[in-house]
Amino acid sequence: MSNQSAAVNFSELVNKNKQTLARLDESPQLLLHRRDGEDLVLTTAVRAEQDRSVVSAATRMLAAMARREPGSMELLLDILPDAFPWVRFLPEPDVHAFAVELVDTMRAADSIGNSASVAQMLTAWQHSAEVHSDPELLAALTRDQEADTA
Repeated sequence: MSNQSAAVNFSELVNKNKQTLARLDESPQLLLHRRDGEDLVLTTAVRAEQDRSVVSAATRMLAAMARREPGSMELLLDILPDAFPWVRFLPEPDVHAFAVELVDTMRAADSIGNSASVAQMLTAWQHSAEVHSDPELLAALTRDQEADTA
């Protein structure tokens, strides 16, 4: 079995469903390209549950580690740049805020079985890092904010 997704057009699933679904025996998932919409991913229920279990376990371990003892937050802060290189552009207080929000959001998302909020939060923080990486943009946005408060 390959670790890569097989890709087919959605019409192939409709027209040759048996042969198309048989490709799931060789691939963990099937990427279905649609002409008039977002692509879809098809997998078996067992594989989807396995993926959910792995993410849930990793989330619980990360949350437990971050809350276990004071030194563990420093460890998390030390490894964040390996997982998210863009955090190097964030001011230090924001890196700490990101770490706390990441753990809290992952725990909350895991509790309801929906990771969309984690993806949204990661995107928002990455955009913040992008702003901080561009001194001209940061100055322009900071100047606009200072003018609003004056």
